[in-house]
Amino acid sequence: MLAIRLARFGAKKKPTYRVVVIECERARNSRSVEVVGHYNPVAKPAQIELNRERIEYWMKNGAQPSATVNRLLKSAPAAEQVPA
Repeated sequence: MLAIRLARFGAKKKPTYRVVVIECERARNSRSVEVVGHYNPVAKPAQIELNRERIEYWMKNGAQPSATVNRLLKSAPAAEQVPA
């Protein structure tokens, strides 16, 4: 089963996170299937960059987002819709 969760990167006391699609059984920072976003909580204000199109794709294919990723999805502003 796939999960959408955070993988920690960055220096000591200065974390940055990648939002990744990964197998549930794998370790936090092990090889992921795909990187679908970035989160920097240290920046003021916190920087959230998510590829919503790919997240929606993986969720339709059975990936379960973690509680933190759910919170980020709700709090991050959606990309502006451009008329076709």
